[in-house]
Amino acid sequence: MSELGEGTASALRRAWLQGMREAGGTPAAVLGAGYIGFGALARDADFSLLLSLVSTFAIWALPGQIALIELYNLGTAAPALILAVMLTAARFFPMTASLLPSLRHPRWRAPHYYLAGHLVAMTGWAVAMRRFPQMRRVERLPYFLGFTVLLWLACAAGTIIGYQLSYLFTDLVTLGLVFLNPMYFFLVLCGETRSRLGVTALLCGAIAGPLLHLLVPEWSLILAGVLGGTLAFLLLETGQRRS
Repeated sequence: MSELGEGTASALRRAWLQGMREAGGTPAAVLGAGYIGFGALARDADFSLLLSLVSTFAIWALPGQIALIELYNLGTAAPALILAVMLTAARFFPMTASLLPSLRHPRWRAPHYYLAGHLVAMTGWAVAMRRFPQMRRVERLPYFLGFTVLLWLACAAGTIIGYQLSYLFTDLVTLGLVFLNPMYFFLVLCGETRSRLGVTALLCGAIAGPLLHLLVPEWSLILAGVLGGTLAFLLLETGQRRS
């Protein structure tokens, strides 16, 4: 950091701490509570604490981790299990592709981007896309890592707590804690969406999701995302051409 000057070094530390402070309230509490539910679920499924923690650090996505536990208990072959977990994480690809270009700066090297890419999740992505235009480019990566690393650790702590205290939870409480995450992600996405395209895509997806679930429940989520986003793009493109 010496070549950037002490002022820039201090700014980078402030950006890191600011990210941690903003993550330390509701985001960490809600995600940690969700992972308390996951820890209890893992214990009930006779998944070891070590593997539960490794899955949190390595996958860090509740749908993929729940799929891992269920398929593991069914004795699914390793290649099929890995493929299923990978498919649950497919939603992170467009999020990462849209976020990483705004993190690029000559100060940072490839390992920084690999870590940031691994830590991309709905909460961090939504907050970063709103906050980055107000920040200097060099400060974006420290802010993002401060925000997401604290959430990462909160989820790991939640996994341990839920695993050790699983005997206190009924099945209904465990499922309720797990489903806190998708509800929170939905509210965050609604709150952080500012563009006309994003709002239109949310509305189209909200309408398409229940309808497609009646027809093809196994593929309704993926199809709703693809069709909702495509329809939103076409609607706005048509509107712009007419105007």
